[in-house]
Amino acid sequence: QVQLVESGGGSVQAGGSLRLSCAASGRTFSSYTMGWFRQTPGQEREFVASFPLIGATMYAESVKGRFTCSRDNAKNTLYLKMNSLSLEDTAVYYCAARQGRYYRHSANDYDYWGQGTQVTVSS
Repeated sequence: QVQLVESGGGSVQAGGSLRLSCAASGRTFSSYTMGWFRQTPGQEREFVASFPLIGATMYAESVKGRFTCSRDNAKNTLYLKMNSLSLEDTAVYYCAARQGRYYRHSANDYDYWGQGTQVTVSS
């Protein structure tokens, strides 16, 4: 089992940047495929990025080229660097972990979730 805690959210103007962090507890962080999702009120949780154990890091089309997902297994931490933020990126961002080696984009395929961190982009 792994526990996840996100941080780094906040308010930023359009065009700005933020870096989210997801700190994982336990000694087995390196054995999980990790992902970032986001959700706005009344909407389904939306895939943002996935850092699988096997294969390349995957991104949603809407964030490709602007967001970078990385992980530091020594620090048990997952990151999401977000550049060129737009109003449409406003959401609660969630970190997730799945007990599998491959990329998945469905929230249903992830086993553990953080509590979320709010990102608000203003004009």
